[in-house]
Amino acid sequence: MFRQSMMEQPINHYSAIRTDSEKVTALYCRLSRDDELSGDSNSIVNQKAILQKYAEDNGFYPTQFYVDDGFSGTTFDRPDFNRMIADVQAGVVDTVIIKDMSRFGRDYLKVGYYTEIVFPEADVRFIAINNGIDSANQQDSDFTPFLNIINEWYAKDTSKKIRASFQSKGQSGKPLSTTAPYGYLKHPDDNSKWIVDEEAAEIVRMIFNMCISGLGPTQIARELTEKKITVPSVHMRNKGVNIAARAPSIPYAWQGRSVANILERKEYLGHTVNFKTRKQSYKTNKKIWNDPEEWAVFKNTHEAIIDEESWQIVQKIREGRRRPTKFGPMSVLSGMMFCEDCGAKLYQVRSKRIPKHLEYFVCATYRKQKGMCSSHRIRNQVVEELLLEDLKRITAFARNHEEEFTQVVLQQFEHDLSQKQRKDKKEYEEARARIQSLDTIIEKLYEDNVFGKISDDRFRKMSAGYEAEQKALKEKVLTISLQLNKARENIMNTNHFLQLVKRHTEISTISPELIREFVDKIIVYQAEKVNGKQEQRIKIYYNCIGAINNIPNV
Repeated sequence: MFRQSMMEQPINHYSAIRTDSEKVTALYCRLSRDDELSGDSNSIVNQKAILQKYAEDNGFYPTQFYVDDGFSGTTFDRPDFNRMIADVQAGVVDTVIIKDMSRFGRDYLKVGYYTEIVFPEADVRFIAINNGIDSANQQDSDFTPFLNIINEWYAKDTSKKIRASFQSKGQSGKPLSTTAPYGYLKHPDDNSKWIVDEEAAEIVRMIFNMCISGLGPTQIARELTEKKITVPSVHMRNKGVNIAARAPSIPYAWQGRSVANILERKEYLGHTVNFKTRKQSYKTNKKIWNDPEEWAVFKNTHEAIIDEESWQIVQKIREGRRRPTKFGPMSVLSGMMFCEDCGAKLYQVRSKRIPKHLEYFVCATYRKQKGMCSSHRIRNQVVEELLLEDLKRITAFARNHEEEFTQVVLQQFEHDLSQKQRKDKKEYEEARARIQSLDTIIEKLYEDNVFGKISDDRFRKMSAGYEAEQKALKEKVLTISLQLNKARENIMNTNHFLQLVKRHTEISTISPELIREFVDKIIVYQAEKVNGKQEQRIKIYYNCIGAINNIPNV
């Protein structure tokens, strides 16, 4: 009742004294998506009719409409609002008229800045019709700050309700994005479902294939531009999808960042991914990326465009990006080699003074601080030759002796697992036994405290220590359990490796995509003297099957 009586006072008949016939009266309208829920009273058409009639009845002329349709009142970065303020500062406007204060904005500090500072300094009269506010009558304007606070409170309350609704929708597995990703369209009968847009999906597959073949996002963007393939925003507009992004001047001008975004999206696996970003505040549209662990991923909610294997290969390629440098592209082994002693990645060393065939890798820890680790220095060419030789040997044997290969892999797994599992199982059982004994100790402490055998302070200190130990042990048990389960799952991956082998009839050279398709990582040992000769070992871990040592030559 208070709000209605104070916010919707009938306007007095203000006199319209004009001092400069060249200046205009700005009639400002705004409508947000939330305001649409309130019905037609705040519609742009309705606002225009009210403002035009008021201007005509009170002799304000000439008039100029400034309209922002679909913009929240909590942000002041609106196209026509900015244009109106620019005209105010340029001396083009002498009066600003709005339907009510909420149309101007819902941030009381910013609204106050314009109505109390910007407009008075520019000698601009400000009128809010439904609130009975006219800056020419100071008494009518005294209540304006309170209206601004009420309008901001309304925006804050609405924001909370929308956020709660989004949380509920997002947790249900329905996609939160307003538009479907490039490659999909919203189902005509159900906006919460996506269907494949075959025309765009074919381009998505092409992008993934080009990445697997060794091209980076910038190179892929260049290829798409040369092929005159329309960029996602243009394609979606052509499909009748309303998107906020501005239409580019050149419809085929692909950007590397757009390609990279496509390559990183899990949605192409057929999954819905919610809560990737959040707004910093209801007053700003600035988005903050959430940690991937906070994302809600709902699997198999729509048809996949990219298969899991191709997507994983692309992610591995992206993790070990081979960015071009002034010395040319990075080594095909970049990001794949690790130090056996400290576990750090090996760093590529190259310069103008080092011939291509003498370029080498060193331990990143050793490079940063000598003495923290040994160099593990090894030449690119040596590793590439060893890798190619081993890859030929493994794949040839797997191709020609599938059953024997499977047995060799399983025996290797069982050998590795028997050693690791014995250690892990021992730690697992010891941790579980200690957890149970701690339960007994804590229970006994509680009884001693109840019967006055130990003080409350002593009880708190002792129980806190035991509970902290118990918490750490429970986390350790969970970690070991996951490791044991993962090790068992790896045994089932031999068939997947065989499928990889069948796709490559003959391997004569290595490439970035081939390496990442077959190889998980390469461990490099420090060189050592054996029988007076310098020797250095590497250990190759293959995807799906790990490190296999006892494969015979074919």
